[in-house]
Amino acid sequence: MLKGLQTFDETLFLFLNGKHSPFFDVLMYWASNEFFWIPLYILLFLFLFLRYKKFSWYILICVSLLIASSDQLSSNLIKNLVQRPRPSHVLSLAGRVHLSKAGAGGEYGFVSSHAANSFALALFLVLLLPRGNSAIKYLLIGWALLVSYSRIYNGVHYPGDVLCGILLGGMLAFIYHRLFSYFVSYYAIRKRKHAYRG
Repeated sequence: MLKGLQTFDETLFLFLNGKHSPFFDVLMYWASNEFFWIPLYILLFLFLFLRYKKFSWYILICVSLLIASSDQLSSNLIKNLVQRPRPSHVLSLAGRVHLSKAGAGGEYGFVSSHAANSFALALFLVLLLPRGNSAIKYLLIGWALLVSYSRIYNGVHYPGDVLCGILLGGMLAFIYHRLFSYFVSYYAIRKRKHAYRG
């Protein structure tokens, strides 16, 4: 069964990775570049600050812990435990993988850290933001999908690596959102008690 899944993953990878053009080569290269998205992160923080004021700093702390957890689990723990080579490092695929100018990446690819981190951030904010923010929520999910797909396009991850990264990021987003909701409830209760005593 595992061999069948590997064969399917490899076939799907070659199909998706083989669909490229000069325009998308540039787009997907930058979509995978973490530093390229710094302006987006700044805009997100400004949006949160304008909406939540001083409380946005608690959100920022929670997001920082979430991304750190996602990155450490995907990059250091799971990759080193599973040790699944990236398609760009598989000899049988040599000459058939379309790589971006970023190169072949590290040795192991399961799970995709880019997919895990981007979906952890996007889904946490989707769960956090109240109704009436549909446009921002769709943009966040679209951004996470673009980043995730770029890893297949650039030849450094199988679709299975990306899908499992998305699942990992989504699971962590849900857990952190539940913990943050508990913190908000506790904070609100403490604040009311303090106001009552005052």
